Amino acid sequence: MKILFVTDARSPISKNWIRYFAERGDDVYLASTFACDVDFPIKRFEFTPVAFSAVKKRGSSPGASSSRTLSLRTKIRQWAGPVTLPRSAHKLRTFIREVQPDIVHAMRIPYEGMLAAIALDGLASRPPFLVSVWGNDFTLHAPSTPLMGYFTRRTMKAADALHADCQRDIRLAREWGLGVDKPTLVAPGNGGIRSEFFYPPKEPVKNPVMINPRGLRAYVKNGAFFKSIPLVLEKRSDARFICSSMQGEPQVMSWIQELGIEHAVQLNPPLSHGEMGDVFRAAQVMVSPSVHDGTPNSLLEGMACGCFPVAGDLESIREWITHAQNGLLVDPTNPQSIADAILLALEREDLRREAAGLNTKIISARAEYGVNMEKALEFYRSMIGKCSVANI
Repeated sequence: MKILFVTDARSPISKNWIRYFAERGDDVYLASTFACDVDFPIKRFEFTPVAFSAVKKRGSSPGASSSRTLSLRTKIRQWAGPVTLPRSAHKLRTFIREVQPDIVHAMRIPYEGMLAAIALDGLASRPPFLVSVWGNDFTLHAPSTPLMGYFTRRTMKAADALHADCQRDIRLAREWGLGVDKPTLVAPGNGGIRSEFFYPPKEPVKNPVMINPRGLRAYVKNGAFFKSIPLVLEKRSDARFICSSMQGEPQVMSWIQELGIEHAVQLNPPLSHGEMGDVFRAAQVMVSPSVHDGTPNSLLEGMACGCFPVAGDLESIREWITHAQNGLLVDPTNPQSIADAILLALEREDLRREAAGLNTKIISARAEYGVNMEKALEFYRSMIGKCSVANI
């Protein structure tokens, strides 16, 4: 197949998905909204900036800014980003005409899906158009401004099919204009769990270690998470907390100093899959204090490694976590709610043990990388086949 991905090619989520097709020998073309390098074979790379993505340094990672900066940048892009779409779409349209792909896959609605929808609209004959939804496309971005709502709806009406990482987003996609006759695929956004990196420890973890794997995102309530730490330490002074992709972050360091918890917190830099697997396997509890999510890949990774999940009580998360069975659901804005769940998880070894067993079965049944990517391959083939028949 000749596949054109319209994506932020810096993203580990995108890379994990695209790598499957590149390594099986498909002709992969990338229209990336951010400048970066890739470490798998592609036919051609085209930098297609949109919504001010050109101002980011080459090689920077998604979310590589302070929490306050990320929040401000998100708001600016929501209000002004859509006005950059027509000019960027002209560049993408030219790329599509040159490549003549069998399928175009936009891996997120803002702004890659929006960009592709406009670019394809200008073609007399176009390939099938697949859109992936990421966790906060509908709940955070779509209703944020009138233009974001307009272009979200336009993208859903243009899409020939949809990929989402939770059933909730299939429902929301229909509400935002996806036709009831359009096919859908539900699978983890990055394709799923690679068992060579994420697997349970040989022996149960004895030390009270918690990991927050979410990094800095505008929709993750890290302020509440850090405020929960002193509440936990009041009852478990031996508790320790590991925070991913937060090393050197000024806001985080300020919270730690103000709360007097320097002795209990370790801030990690961004880590590879293999390194993250080791960190998960050394922790008893994983904390995901998000207010907007689909299926976080880090949630599945932690579950695969035997971590007990403590996560925001969201509709999408309830598709994976049943409260008090294989995890605990909390108010992610409330430090006491987070602390109470952590303390309960630390106290209940039986709950952690039973949850680990359940989560191993869930990951095996629903989130295994190879199985999900085979489904994605067949989904692509089906879309291409239908398009070929329609053009006869």
